[in-house]
Amino acid sequence: MEVIVTSAFLCLCGWTALYFTLCRVNRLRSYEWNCRLVTLLHGISAICITTFIGYVDGPWPFDNPGSLNTPLQISALVFSLGYFIFDMAWCVYFRTEGPVMLAHHTMSILGILLTLWLGESGIEGCAVLFGSEITNPLLQTRWFLKQTGHYDTTLGHIVDILFVLLFVVMRVFVGGTMLYCELISPRPRFFIKCGGVAMYALSWIFVVDIVRFAIRKSSKWHRQQKDHKTPAVNGMNDKKE
Repeated sequence: MEVIVTSAFLCLCGWTALYFTLCRVNRLRSYEWNCRLVTLLHGISAICITTFIGYVDGPWPFDNPGSLNTPLQISALVFSLGYFIFDMAWCVYFRTEGPVMLAHHTMSILGILLTLWLGESGIEGCAVLFGSEITNPLLQTRWFLKQTGHYDTTLGHIVDILFVLLFVVMRVFVGGTMLYCELISPRPRFFIKCGGVAMYALSWIFVVDIVRFAIRKSSKWHRQQKDHKTPAVNGMNDKKE
């Protein structure tokens, strides 16, 4: 356990050092810009690692919940634990996030710590990490497009559509299936199952917010299309007159 604690501390130092390095290199950019670069890098890295764990190294998370942690699973969880602690501290210091996101970070940290302490259910932890981070690159791309003035473009619309679809599919359907397998299996500990229920409930809060965003986005798009058509119609009428 001492090795895990030391490794987590080193990962935390690594993410922090990366952030300050980016702040030094990108002096013209905001603190949030550089923090989101760190977030993007973690998201891509976590997706790659957990994809390899689930599809190559194994075991398959839907069939083997509650299994003992493998060295690669431990490494992936420690890697992300350091990031979540860094990002949690950053969000609290700059007060950029609301209670829902802070609750998500807190539950992620506690869930990883519990999994590492018990020495089991690492495959579920990696599966949850994959499902949580799979939409992260799209979310960060959306923010960068806004900051650079390219959000209201075809690329921005495509990113939004992909983000909403992928988020709903992964959090509701795939996440629901994972939770079902977790609950019916006799192997996972009771606290792990409770954590799974809590994370799934939190996902639904995010889903509701995203569905509301999608409805607003769709309504805005329809209004813009209607506004574009109206001048053309009026122009034809004026020409006829």
